[in-house]
Amino acid sequence: MNRPSLIKKFDKQAAKYDKRRDSDPLYKFRQRIFPEARGKVLEVAIGSGLNFPCYRSDIELIGLDFSQEMLKKAERAAKDYPFSTTLLQKDVETMVFDENSFDTIISSTSLCAYQKPVDVLNSFQKWCKPEGKILLLEHGICTNKFWAGMQKMIDPLAVRVVGCHQNRNISAMIKQSELKLIREERYLSGLLYMIWAKKGSQKDSN
Repeated sequence: MNRPSLIKKFDKQAAKYDKRRDSDPLYKFRQRIFPEARGKVLEVAIGSGLNFPCYRSDIELIGLDFSQEMLKKAERAAKDYPFSTTLLQKDVETMVFDENSFDTIISSTSLCAYQKPVDVLNSFQKWCKPEGKILLLEHGICTNKFWAGMQKMIDPLAVRVVGCHQNRNISAMIKQSELKLIREERYLSGLLYMIWAKKGSQKDSN
């Protein structure tokens, strides 16, 4: 799918994401992992700001999203929180930051949309400080064979309608990347992946 078409799909979904703020089905999972964010934090595909309630008051947040409509929702939501927030309309797949720029990198339900998700993970590896954290909350292929089969079946339709792959193996992507996995937890029949990772070393990739 070409980028302008994908961006339009997420622009159209911005209001729906914003409405989830008061009844987010993933809130309890977000609350288990994202309060660990510290220091200078990069959140990619920040959407409407659903992770804002999980963050400490003393972080410095830089949020990326390629959807202008999503960023409008996030900008409004950020006014309710004390931490410093800078929002950038940028595509993480083409974005460039200096190496070792961030203490924490956050991604939630975004790996489904990238053309080259492993390359994005490798960008996280580059941008994160050696002592920093990479925290991911992603959806992907289930451990349940029946539901995994359904995900594979509907994947082409889901991509066309909402721009989101349903059947990506997040665990395999982490292994293919240069990140060092610290911990992985799976929920909802394995559909939901919670990943704690950090910057890998040359030794880790050998």
